[in-house]
Amino acid sequence: MDLRQLKYFLAVAEERHFGRAAERLNIVQPALSMQIKALEAELGGPLLIRTSRHVELTEAGKLLQAEAIRTLEQMEHTRMAVERSIRGETGRVRVGFAGNAVFSGILMQDVRSFHKAYPDAEIICQELAPQLQNEAIQNGTLDIGYMPDYCPDKNVSLVYETVGQWRRVLAMSSEHRLADKEVLSLDMLAHEPMILYSINNVDSKLETHLQRLLGDSLNIAWRSSSSLSVLAMVGAGPGVALVPEPLSQVSIPGIIYRVVDTPELSATLMMVSRKNESSGAVRAYLHHTRKQFLNRN
Repeated sequence: MDLRQLKYFLAVAEERHFGRAAERLNIVQPALSMQIKALEAELGGPLLIRTSRHVELTEAGKLLQAEAIRTLEQMEHTRMAVERSIRGETGRVRVGFAGNAVFSGILMQDVRSFHKAYPDAEIICQELAPQLQNEAIQNGTLDIGYMPDYCPDKNVSLVYETVGQWRRVLAMSSEHRLADKEVLSLDMLAHEPMILYSINNVDSKLETHLQRLLGDSLNIAWRSSSSLSVLAMVGAGPGVALVPEPLSQVSIPGIIYRVVDTPELSATLMMVSRKNESSGAVRAYLHHTRKQFLNRN
């Protein structure tokens, strides 16, 4: 017994006539009769009482009609559910992020826009260090990552896409000796105690650039594991920090931000995902977010 036979049987049961059922199914009547006989033979008894004018259902036929309707409705429900999943309308997207994704507003824009377009898809956001995001995406416990472009060595199994880029500004105490300067040159930072955001080599690009530009006058005094802890140390006064410009929107008493006239110290935000992604919801998120990026630019 297969779904085609059930559909044929239901057509006959509803039309109560082989000719009309065959016409409805767009097949010849002998083929329809053959399928019904095969179904009856498989089940071991008559399902229909045939007369010269119409067809009646046996008790077994009435039972099969009710069960067949339920079966086909469930199959249609299953088909629609799977199609929605493939289109990304349902399912789950697990998103990891680092500070810049929030301070720039990009993460909120992307998640809000996707939720509006795919309201039945579930989105889970989790703050996570960049290197941990990489590992989680590779092992399948995370789907999308928003992180700084922190190192030149990219994993070949992942896709890295730029979704934001900003200049860096210098965060310093309002009592710092350079506080009265509106724009700073890099030379002014020679030997200045600097605080770097650094965990698992994050910001290694920045450190490489600073080493090349400042040489022996580069003074990395502290390293901290989060953007807010960097700012907390800056506010306490022991050093200064080069931070992405969106971070300057964080208003903290005692901290000011100044432009540094060195364009090559820019900060980049990457969106990271798996190659050959199989989840419909994740593919939909990536497609939608790429369109969002083009609209922002």
